[in-house]
Amino acid sequence: MNILVITDLYPIKDDEKFTPKTIKNFVQGWECLGHRVSVIKPNFLFNSFIRKKTFYKSGIYDGVENINYFLPFLGNIKNKIRGKYNGGKCNPDLVIAHMPSGIIFANKLGYDFIAAVHVSDLEVLTKPLYSIYFKTELEKAYKNAKKIACRSEVIKHKFLDLYPEFENKTFVCYSGIDCEIIKRAWQPKETPRVIVCANLIKRKNVDKVIRACENLSVELVIVGDGVEFENLKKLSSKPKFLGHLSNEKVLEEMRKSDIFALPSVNETFGMVYLEAMASGCITICSENEGVAGIIKDGQNGYFWKDNIIEQILASDNQNLILENSYKTIQNYTQQKACANYLEKSLS
Repeated sequence: MNILVITDLYPIKDDEKFTPKTIKNFVQGWECLGHRVSVIKPNFLFNSFIRKKTFYKSGIYDGVENINYFLPFLGNIKNKIRGKYNGGKCNPDLVIAHMPSGIIFANKLGYDFIAAVHVSDLEVLTKPLYSIYFKTELEKAYKNAKKIACRSEVIKHKFLDLYPEFENKTFVCYSGIDCEIIKRAWQPKETPRVIVCANLIKRKNVDKVIRACENLSVELVIVGDGVEFENLKKLSSKPKFLGHLSNEKVLEEMRKSDIFALPSVNETFGMVYLEAMASGCITICSENEGVAGIIKDGQNGYFWKDNIIEQILASDNQNLILENSYKTIQNYTQQKACANYLEKSLS
C-alpha cells in the first residue's frame, strides 16, 4: 500500500533534540509491515518561528519533502510540491495527517484522509487566539476527514466532548514501543533509584518530583535538557542531572532504576512512559493525561500525587504492579500499534 503522511511534526535529522519521533516511529513501523510511505512536511513559517522549530529550506531530505509557506496554506498549495505528488503523478492509497498544519494541508489537497488529534489540536479548538483562522479550518477538515484518529483515550474523550457528532468515525491510534520488553522483579538497592526523563520545560513538572524526593532515602536521576535546566538545578543538590542522552542510553538508565515519575500535563501520549514500563520501572503519570488511558492507578502503575513515591516505597505490592505492567506493555508494541492504526483507518 502507498501511504502519504502529512505533518510538520517530523524530524528531518536524528539530532533534533526537541522534535518527537512518534510519527516517524509509525512511518518506520508501516515500512516494516511492507508498505511504501512518503512524508510531506508543510510549514507555516510564522507558526514555526513562534514554536522555535528547527528551520529547513524547502526541499526533499532523505525522502521527506519539507515545504515552507509564508501564508497559512492559502491559494494553490500544490504548486510548491516537488516530489511524486506534484501534478497527479502518483495517488496515495491512504493519507494520514497529523498536527493542525498537516490536517489543514491535507484537507486542501483533495484526497480522502485520516485526521489525527493531538493535544495541540485541542488547544487550537479551544483557545481564542486560534479562533479566526485555524479553528475554522480544522473544523472543516474534521468534517471532511474519512476518519479521526485520537492519540489516546483521554484525547478521544476530550475531542468528543467538543464534537460528539464525529463519534462514529473516531478511534484511538495509540503508540507502541520498539524495544525488548524486560521483566524485572522488584529488587530495589539499599537506596532505591527514581528516574525522570523529559524535555525540561515547565509543563513536565519535574520540580514536583524533586521536591517529593528531597527528604526520601532515594537516588534521583534526571535525564533531559531544556529551558528549565538551570532553575531545576537550583532547587536541590539531590538530583543527578545527566543531560540529553540518546534513546539507547535513556533505556539503559531506566533499566537501572526502580521508579519512573513524570507528572506532566498537556501530554498527547508519552512514549517515555511505555519505555519505563518496558524497562521494569514502576511508572507514575498524571491523571487525565495521555497515557492515563493505559496506566491504571494502583493496578499497573500510579497517578501522581505529592506523596506517591513515599507510598510506593512503603508498599508491599510492588511485584504485583510490575507483573501487571509487564502484561500491559506486551499489548503496546510498535508492530501492534502500527497494525491497529491501519486497520482502523481502513475499516
